[in-house]
Amino acid sequence: MGRVTERRRVIRIRDGAVSARPDTLVAEEPLEIRLNGRPLAITMRTPGDDFALAAGFLVSEGVIAAADEVQSIVYCAGATAEGVNTYNVVDVKLSPGVEVPDITLERNVYTTSSCGLCGKASLDAVRTQARFPIADAPPVRVTPELLASLPDRLRAAQRVFDRTGGLHAAALFSEEGELLDVREDVGRHNAVDKLVGRALQDGRLPLSRAVLLVSGRASFELAQKAVMAGIPLLAAVSAPSSLAVDLAAETGLTLVGFLRGASMNVYAGEHRVALEAPAAQG
Repeated sequence: MGRVTERRRVIRIRDGAVSARPDTLVAEEPLEIRLNGRPLAITMRTPGDDFALAAGFLVSEGVIAAADEVQSIVYCAGATAEGVNTYNVVDVKLSPGVEVPDITLERNVYTTSSCGLCGKASLDAVRTQARFPIADAPPVRVTPELLASLPDRLRAAQRVFDRTGGLHAAALFSEEGELLDVREDVGRHNAVDKLVGRALQDGRLPLSRAVLLVSGRASFELAQKAVMAGIPLLAAVSAPSSLAVDLAAETGLTLVGFLRGASMNVYAGEHRVALEAPAAQG
């Protein structure tokens, strides 16, 4: 199996001084996901948690929503001429009776922001395909102070980032601020899939009382993954996209962006953020 990190020789220049030294880099390798033996998608990822990544991806695509809908996930022969197992191809076999959707390798479906569908079609598809409507019984309520504490806690849990500086991270927190799980990957969408896939394998979907925090920005795809897992609150340390905000408003997702220190923007679902005063209008 591919390693999480690899070593490469670099030329280091510091204040005019030149030296040669080894550097630790995050590994990046392709992962082909097959569904019942048929190619479905290829993603560039950091090796590790591959079965959880595949399961989380299928949750995001609306294919599965419970662990018992998966019969098996296995590594299979890779793409080499000799048929050697490269540990870069996984096959997900669905349980008998679980419908296999018509999803092609090109992923001409609603789930990615690059699939070519218009914004309205994407929003409608997520809303109609989600098996876990975001519940508010009672609603998750978090304070701005609790939200402000989460990025530092996520950063402290990024073990591989400390060695490479080249990974995104996603973490699940309880509404009380307890760190439930954290995953790292070269792709922020992969990190979220690994979280969701592990939750599926552990029988914890929907994540109706969880807060999802992602490093970087909040794209439509990440908002969609949160909705498909039943997560009520998504926070990001950077900006959301306009379509992510639209999706949050359509589905009832609370979306927080620019979460840095005590500052943050609440773009949708402000009723879950315990504000001292009503949010300003405008």
